[in-house]
Amino acid sequence: MTIKEFFGKLTSKIIWVNLLAMFLIIVAIAAGIWIGLERYTMHGVEITVPNVKGMRVYDARQTLERQGLVAVVTDSGYNKTLPSGTVLEQTPANNSQVKPGREIYLTINTTRTPTLPMPDIADNSSLREAEARLTAMGFKLSPCEYVDGERDWVYGVKYRGKNIFGGDRIPIDAELTLQVGSGSFGDDSLYVSGNDSIPVTEEELYDEDRDVTAPDDF
Repeated sequence: MTIKEFFGKLTSKIIWVNLLAMFLIIVAIAAGIWIGLERYTMHGVEITVPNVKGMRVYDARQTLERQGLVAVVTDSGYNKTLPSGTVLEQTPANNSQVKPGREIYLTINTTRTPTLPMPDIADNSSLREAEARLTAMGFKLSPCEYVDGERDWVYGVKYRGKNIFGGDRIPIDAELTLQVGSGSFGDDSLYVSGNDSIPVTEEELYDEDRDVTAPDDF
């Protein structure tokens, strides 16, 4: 094949028609992919997230769906001033710009009061320590119930009239009553200071004094 014949074939109409057809096919495929991506990603289309905090979860779901969004409950919290099922938080926040079909995550008010384990304070804490610890955990305290024992020493804890102990789970808004020593002892015992001291009644002290005899040379 001569050079003239080779260039003659390159300039053939059939070759140029085929090349043009291939080019148009490539352009059509690229355009189809571009349009498909535009529709799939909703490029340039955004929705403003409405504020659903404070709504009941059913109403919040309806509000979001009307905007083309999807409500998903992912967590729960507790607020005793609000009805159960109320939306406490939302993510993304209201007024955020999102794509249609975006999931909005909701935190709702729980239907059950959360509980906390009772700390071990009975016969293990002073009144001041117990009050500070319990109030820091969110418990309420009613007036103390005084019992015989060392002053301001906590001997027990009551909830709804029943004694509770360390580890018992109590509602976080529970009102507790501390049983605190009054500084007196109901059996008229006198406590002698010392590590090994034991209660001794006045009568026993009197008997001991009576049995003591004086030396012969007194």
